[in-house]
Amino acid sequence: IVDLGGDPLESGAGRGAGGDPFGGFGFGDIMDAFFGATGGAGRRGPRSRVQSGSDALIRLQLVLEECASGASRELTVDTAVLCSECNGSGCASGTRPQTCDTCAGAGEVQNVQRSFLGQVVTSRPCPVCRGFGEVIPDPCRQCGGDGRVRTRRTVTAKVPAGVGDGMRVRLAGQGEVGPGGGPAGDLYVEVQEVPHETFTRDGADLHCTVRVPMTSAALGTTVALETLDGTEVVRVEPGTQCATVLTLRGRGMPQLRSTGRAEGRGDLFVHLDVVTPTRLDPRQSELLRELALLRGEEQAELTANGRAGGLFSRLRDSLGGR
Repeated sequence: IVDLGGDPLESGAGRGAGGDPFGGFGFGDIMDAFFGATGGAGRRGPRSRVQSGSDALIRLQLVLEECASGASRELTVDTAVLCSECNGSGCASGTRPQTCDTCAGAGEVQNVQRSFLGQVVTSRPCPVCRGFGEVIPDPCRQCGGDGRVRTRRTVTAKVPAGVGDGMRVRLAGQGEVGPGGGPAGDLYVEVQEVPHETFTRDGADLHCTVRVPMTSAALGTTVALETLDGTEVVRVEPGTQCATVLTLRGRGMPQLRSTGRAEGRGDLFVHLDVVTPTRLDPRQSELLRELALLRGEEQAELTANGRAGGLFSRLRDSLGGR
């Protein structure tokens, strides 16, 4: 399962907005406080030692080619796992939890006071059993009664083709084991894409820049370009202008859908950068001046769109012919 957005480790964030204006202390709690002693109403009972575990997060660096083809990695994670000694019970071998004598297993203790409104009953978690209603007289020596221990282990993460920087792959049940041996949370593998030396990525599309000599742009040429699918021969037409963009359809990245499967591919955009020579010897300068005279471009001129013209400022555009 691929997570395309949101932070799984921030569950519950923002619950106060638009929720209970009393922040969890509702009208029922007020009634329980004043009338909870009548018939034992208001008792919530002991809470369970077994609780669900938290999610965990690990980051994985992948190069562009691995993001395109998908990858399988063995990852070492440090999480809480089920205690093998007590199997999550928290008790030493041959023992079991006992009912708390202080709260008689209720998990809470009550205090009754009289006021001008009548009898007021307040309750709080039992300080002896911490609200569990039972105590562990002989805790497990390996986990200290928590039912879980921390350890380093290896998990296999399969990353689908088309993943991008910041995307997360969810490994269900591979996160932190909960207190008391509760069910484990999920492990999220966040992809960190390593910048590529040739391509830049925009979703499923790829971009690259090819520097073309001025003469090659004027006369036309071919360029051997290494793509994700191997060598692709790109044709540069005669008279190619600077900033021309060639589009290679279907030569980009796989398009990863919300289903976790790749369907179709993006495009590869080849940006042509026509290079004007900056250091000319006398003979080269003479030849360019002759060319400018033949084309009638002795002076610079301003075009309708505000671009400067002339020999050296417009040479890359003018060599293509008119």
